[in-house]
Amino acid sequence: MAWFIVEFRYVPESFAEVRPRHREYLRGLAERGAVGVAGPLADGTGGVALFQAEDRAELQRIIDADPYHVEGVITDRTVREFTPLLGSWLSGA
Repeated sequence: MAWFIVEFRYVPESFAEVRPRHREYLRGLAERGAVGVAGPLADGTGGVALFQAEDRAELQRIIDADPYHVEGVITDRTVREFTPLLGSWLSGA
């Protein structure tokens, strides 16, 4: 399993309408352990999420199924693999 940091940029006029479906989708992923943390940026232009997936192909399927992507709300998405080493939420840290 790998961790990925994904930053999303939104279409400002469109994201509020889709937000409930987006959050419900991420909530389901979090319950399955595929989302470690997620939330909006303070300036309202997008959000960041930490995903866990088997590989980049699985992550791509996950983020492509997000209602923000499906409904055309995302203008830009940056994906970077991440290796957590320290943190209170890591076992054995």
